[in-house]
Amino acid sequence: MNNKAAQQVFQCLLIDGENSLREAENFAICDQHFQVFLERHSSISCLVPEANQKMFLQLCIRFLQCIFATVLAWIGVRGQQVHRASQFSSTENVNPATIKVVNNDISQAAATPSSVNYHFTRQCNYKCGFCFHTAKTSFVLPIEEAKRGLQLLKESGLEKINFSGGEPFIHDRGDFLGKLVQYCKHDLQLPSVSIVSNGSMIREKWFQTYGEYLDILAISCDSFDEDTNQTIGRAQGRKSHLDNLFKVRDWCRKYKVAFKINSVINTFNVDEDMRENITELNPVRWKVFQCLLIDGENAGENSLREAERFLISDQQFQDFLERHSSISCLVPESNQKMRDSYLILDEYMRFLDCREGRKDPSKSILDVGVEEAIQFSGFDEKMFLKRGGKYVWSKADMRLDW
Repeated sequence: MNNKAAQQVFQCLLIDGENSLREAENFAICDQHFQVFLERHSSISCLVPEANQKMFLQLCIRFLQCIFATVLAWIGVRGQQVHRASQFSSTENVNPATIKVVNNDISQAAATPSSVNYHFTRQCNYKCGFCFHTAKTSFVLPIEEAKRGLQLLKESGLEKINFSGGEPFIHDRGDFLGKLVQYCKHDLQLPSVSIVSNGSMIREKWFQTYGEYLDILAISCDSFDEDTNQTIGRAQGRKSHLDNLFKVRDWCRKYKVAFKINSVINTFNVDEDMRENITELNPVRWKVFQCLLIDGENAGENSLREAERFLISDQQFQDFLERHSSISCLVPESNQKMRDSYLILDEYMRFLDCREGRKDPSKSILDVGVEEAIQFSGFDEKMFLKRGGKYVWSKADMRLDW
C-alpha cells in the first residue's frame, strides 16, 4: 500500500481583521492563476483544491454553526445559572466552587463533541508502566446502553469516534468492539471510526467481519527493540510485540483499513532512532506522545502505576522530535496539548476533565445528556484544532493505494 493522504491546496485568502497586520494583499492571486496551478498538478491524485469561494463558504457555515450552538447551549445553561443564583442573597458568602461551576458552564457552552475517545473498558493484558488509564474497574456498559450513548453523541455533532481502553479487543474477544464499530459506521453513518489497540489480541477473522466499517486502526508501539518493550511493559510474557505490529499492518493493507502508530516517548526510548522502522511500516499517521502523569492513574497514592521513572523533560522530547523531523507523518503531542485537547469518555460514559493533572468525571451522558455533561469535560477546542485534532480522518477521503 502506498499511502497518499489527501494533500489540500489552498488559494491565498484575505480575511479582514486577521491578516491585515501582515499585508496579505501581496500574496493574493486571481482565480485564473490558481486554476493554472491546479491544471499543472492535475496528475497528483491526492490533490484536494480549496478555492477562495469554497473556503469562504465553509468559514461562514462554521461561524453560523458556532453561533447556533452557543445560543442553544446558553439557553440550556442560563436556566441552571439563574437557579443557582437564586439560592444566594447579595449578602451571603458564595462558595468559590459554585462560582467555578457557573464559570465553567459559560466557558464550555459552545463545545461540540466532533471527536470523542470512548474508553469503554479499563482491562488490559499489558502492563505498560506509564499507562494513564489503568484497570481500576472491570465495568463495561451493556452494548445497547453504549449504543444509546453513541446515538446521543451523534445528535450533538459527533463526527469521529475512537474506541480505546485498556485494550479494546479484550472484551468478548473483540466482538463487542466490532459491533460498536459496525453500529457507528453503518447505522450512525459517522465519517470516521477508529481504534487504538496494542495489537496483541487482534485476529484476521475480526478484519473479515468488521474491517469494512473501520477507518483507522492505531497500534501502540514505543520501541523497535524487544527488550525495551519488555522493560516498558509493552508485552505479554515473552511474545513478540513487533511481530504482532507487522502482522496487523499487513492485515490493514489487505482489508483496506488505514494504519496508524502511537508511541509514548519516555526514559527508555527517548534516545532511540525509529526512522528506518517507521518508514518501512509507512503509517498514515505517527502520533508521538510525551509521557504524561495523571494523579490517581499513574501517579499518587491511589494509582496502579508509578510513572515518575518514565518521565522525560520537554527538551528531551524536543530532541526526539528533531531527530525524527524527516518523517512526514509524525504528529507530536506534548503534555500541555494532551491535557485539555481531548474529549474522553470513561467506561460509564462520563467525560473526564484532566486539566488539574487528574481525571475529574462529569455525570454520565446517559443520565444528563451530552450538553450538560460536556460542561465539565475541560475540553479546549482551540487546543484541539492547534494540535491537528481535525484532519482527513475518513479512509474514503485519504485516497490510499491499497
